[in-house]
Amino acid sequence: MILLGKRRLIFWLFRAYLKKWRKTILASFVFGLLVFTAFYLGWGVIVPELPFNQRMVVGMVGSYNTDNIPVEVLRKASSGLTLIDKDGKPKPGIALSWDIKDNGKTYIFYLKHNIYYSDGENLTSSSINYNFLDVKVETPQKYTIVFKLKDNYSPFLVTVSQPVFKKGLIGVGEYKISSVDVSGSFVNSITLVSNKVKNKTLTFQFYPTQNALKNAFVIGDIDKTVGLEDVNFNNTSFYAFRNASVTKSIDYGHLVTLFYNTQDRTLSDKRLREALSYAVPDSFSEGKRSYVPYPPDMWTYQTFDYQKDYTHAKLLLSQSQSASEGANMEITLQALPQYEKVAKEIAKSWQNIGVNTKIKIIQTLPVNFQVFLGDFRVPKDPDQYTLWHSGQMNNITNYKSLRIDKLLEDGRQTVDVSSRIKIYSDFQKYLLDDAPATFLYFPNLYTVTRNSAVQL
Repeated sequence: MILLGKRRLIFWLFRAYLKKWRKTILASFVFGLLVFTAFYLGWGVIVPELPFNQRMVVGMVGSYNTDNIPVEVLRKASSGLTLIDKDGKPKPGIALSWDIKDNGKTYIFYLKHNIYYSDGENLTSSSINYNFLDVKVETPQKYTIVFKLKDNYSPFLVTVSQPVFKKGLIGVGEYKISSVDVSGSFVNSITLVSNKVKNKTLTFQFYPTQNALKNAFVIGDIDKTVGLEDVNFNNTSFYAFRNASVTKSIDYGHLVTLFYNTQDRTLSDKRLREALSYAVPDSFSEGKRSYVPYPPDMWTYQTFDYQKDYTHAKLLLSQSQSASEGANMEITLQALPQYEKVAKEIAKSWQNIGVNTKIKIIQTLPVNFQVFLGDFRVPKDPDQYTLWHSGQMNNITNYKSLRIDKLLEDGRQTVDVSSRIKIYSDFQKYLLDDAPATFLYFPNLYTVTRNSAVQL
């Protein structure tokens, strides 16, 4: 009887307690549930924002030394006098404005006054130390710098888009370079530290091959890959990785191209080169098709299509010197390893017009070749003088054309934009007509990011 009484007393007390505090208990329960849910769902967002975890490691392919560090890395730590828009046109960088005089021989830049190096020093004209050959530099005022060129050179505004650094790689960007890991003459990695956020670091790690870069991501050495040419890994794809996000883009900085040796006995025939061009596929899964040597956003871009036409290709081939000799047509196509699949596609297309193709995979730019499948870096300015002018070492096709030489010379000596557009329109027209090369595509690039990585 006593035990029953105690139970009733406890029950009454508990009921009275709940009656008095039920609103507080209910509110605390709901609040705790909301906090737990928010913390659970936001863990992947909250943790990267904490000071101790502000770090990202980015992997790139390439072998670099301290003199040719990729410009996309350097731009994190500094800026140039100009910035180049995606269409190739210059806009203000650390220079507020500029004047061009003496028909392109004198460039006067007026600097912004509120730019500071990462060590706190104000950027002035005397602290800019571009080392240009045959260029006289004057600093008449604290924020005015003058470049006097030996010859007029219209791509100079693109040239001075290179990031500015003081000794010790001290720049004016969002980050400062804190360390450079070098092995022998090669750079293994570069670490940058934010000038604005404490403990925020960005490290670029360099790998010799695409496979090495992929492996580094899989084993967790890096948080992000830049510049992958495909997303295949072993028997799967990075798209299938649950903890990774894949972003696809087009690399308009490189153009995959068939280069013809115009001094080769067979390939010296323009009609044969044209026939081969007309027999090339109209699309490639590896990238965006291009028939001209410029990206579609560049201000000199013109539309000149060499769309596949087997009938016209066979007609041109029948008129070529090689066909008239009556021999079975066979050419050797040398290709870099990453373009082996493309080389086989092209060989199959050429077979359809009666040209047998022997494919040879090589590791570097060949000294002697008939046809070479490789790529070239597309400059930010439309000037491609070094690639196609007959007097240049980089003219690997041995192409010689007085008309093209004159256009290229005029193009880099003309400041007026409308005049340059006309020059480079003619350049594209006559270059395609002579066909020292067949332009194929701008390659796809893939960025793979670990989902838990800090976005810097």
